[in-house]
Amino acid sequence: MAAKLRKGDTVVVLTGKDKGKQGEITQVMPKDNKAVVDGVNVAIRHTKQSATSQGGRIPKAMPIDLSNLSLVDKNGKATRVGFREEDGKKVRFAKSTGEAI
Repeated sequence: MAAKLRKGDTVVVLTGKDKGKQGEITQVMPKDNKAVVDGVNVAIRHTKQSATSQGGRIPKAMPIDLSNLSLVDKNGKATRVGFREEDGKKVRFAKSTGEAI
């Protein structure tokens, strides 16, 4: 099955502590059904100093379930994603506007 949300998509969080926040997907984990969104679901990780990196409290974006995310259309609102064929290719489109993504 094709992925409705992909790396680089701008999404909005539908539920949870970060409800309403928007961000860009930086990583998708299809097996776990999760994605990492920039600036959403941030946790503080304590790291030890090493030769290559500074130690301390470092904020890190943690994975969030794909069911809690929705794609943002050109109007800036959440929309569902559908698939259709255009010129023999399968493309994603925003169900609210009907525009290809």
